Amino acid sequence: MDTVTKIPRLTRGDAPFGPDMTDYDLWKLLSVPEIAAIDKSKFPANQSLQDILKNDTRIRHFKPGEVIVREGDYGNSAFLVLNGKLRVVLSHELPDYLSEQQNETSKKSIWQSLAQLMKPRGVPEVRDVDRYSDPVAQQKSADHHPVFLQDFSTVLNSNNTALLEEGTLFGELAALRRIPRSATVFSESHAELLEIRWQGLRELRRYDKNWRNLIEKRYSESGLVKFLKKNPLFEHLQEETLQEIASNAVFKTYGKYDWADPYKNIRDKGKEGIHQEPVIIRQGDHPDDLLIVRAGFARVSTRQDSKDITITYLGVGHSYGADELFHAWEGEKNVAFKVSITALGYVDLIQIPATYMEKYIFPQKKIQYRLENKKSASPKANDQLANLFNLSSEDETLLEWAIEERIINGTQAMLINLDRCVRCDDCVNACATAHDGNPRFIRHGQTFENWMVASSCMHCMDPVCMIGCPTGAITRVIADGTVVINDDTCIGCQTCANSCPYSNIQMVEINDKKGNPILEFETHRPVLKATKCDLCIDQQGGPACIRACSQNALHRVDFHNVRPEGFVDGSII
Repeated sequence: MDTVTKIPRLTRGDAPFGPDMTDYDLWKLLSVPEIAAIDKSKFPANQSLQDILKNDTRIRHFKPGEVIVREGDYGNSAFLVLNGKLRVVLSHELPDYLSEQQNETSKKSIWQSLAQLMKPRGVPEVRDVDRYSDPVAQQKSADHHPVFLQDFSTVLNSNNTALLEEGTLFGELAALRRIPRSATVFSESHAELLEIRWQGLRELRRYDKNWRNLIEKRYSESGLVKFLKKNPLFEHLQEETLQEIASNAVFKTYGKYDWADPYKNIRDKGKEGIHQEPVIIRQGDHPDDLLIVRAGFARVSTRQDSKDITITYLGVGHSYGADELFHAWEGEKNVAFKVSITALGYVDLIQIPATYMEKYIFPQKKIQYRLENKKSASPKANDQLANLFNLSSEDETLLEWAIEERIINGTQAMLINLDRCVRCDDCVNACATAHDGNPRFIRHGQTFENWMVASSCMHCMDPVCMIGCPTGAITRVIADGTVVINDDTCIGCQTCANSCPYSNIQMVEINDKKGNPILEFETHRPVLKATKCDLCIDQQGGPACIRACSQNALHRVDFHNVRPEGFVDGSII
């Protein structure tokens, strides 16, 4: 009989967010007013409030001047202030060093890089089993090096800041909506914070309606004002006016937060996606509000000759309806939408009532000029809408393909020009070399004419693979949004692999350093781990696949910046 290594089956409790959390810490947390107010009876027995606090929170301490979150960083957690004073920066003139991206993963040295080239390929998917029983090692990748303001008093004096005190919750929207942080927060004094990873935040919000209401109320009071301030339509308004608009805005959600399964069902049944998508606006409807996308994507389409034609899509920060509202305000009769808008899986919208557009936006001459010349908050959408009936057949086909396949979600899609590719597999071999002999992508995928999007993690704008992970093993790198899997805390539940709409996550059986299969004690089944492309995050020079392609056929592409004509003339890459 072959030799095997057996380990206990890993569970959510084996990978707590705060491995140093004690029973005393838990007792103290339950007495914090914001937590004591939670109705414990609403939580199921197998996921009690105490379980969530123990598994999905950790207590962190910050020194004066230490940066807690930075504007533009991706957030995987929210914070509750237990003690101390913090400052949120309202202006955008912080020192340059604060905007520099900091990779939490250390790069391999030049000698380590050379060694991996010389290392012969042996047993695949080798792991150090001792790491799986060490909670400190399991969480080390979740910690990052602290950043301090180098001239604390100068920053305070030269920037407009607001005070955050005990009992304040912040960072929840970025964590729940999988979007970048909207502001920088730093500690003014010694501070103690409760950090809640988004899985725990989701459960608190699910079972306690007061927390759900608190999150929406907080966003309408502060977060929405910052969001509106970045929109060209509202950037000229004073803080008081923005607050008035925010207080009267309406939040609406279309589609499912976990949209992967419904999308895959539609795709597998061969149904036309647009007819299965939740309708936000129907062509011919009359405008009542300005719509702004807070999270997710929406399709903009028009119906011509009994055919639905996709014009463009709307993403975070894009707005729609300003033109129609403006023409109605000017007195034009029977103004109606010329397009339909549907939710691509899931979209969060902010609705600004027409009365506030008429009161504060349209009377401004510069805004009128911007609207009349179609220079509003979604220039890409408006440029294409202005040429609604002049879309080429190539543009129509490309947009339909990119949206139907949800390729628009990708920020680092692996795009291969099949006219240049010679099928040498140097890209696959380079990937394997960078990952101990284990390639992290498959050189096959969806094709459009001579272009192929390979089966490799696209590091999505909206990574739904993260939603169901019970341990938080799959997260985003704070600095640049790269989606990575912590092998130590992955329990092999396959949730992320099943959730990925593109089947770009593979489950693999692992072996110990001697090449023996690793099995679970209880079931004697192979231990599984989730694997995928990590953009060679620990490699010098970035993705090995790109550097290995001698034909310049392979590139990483952010589909938000792709022009349709680029597929025709090759300028896409």
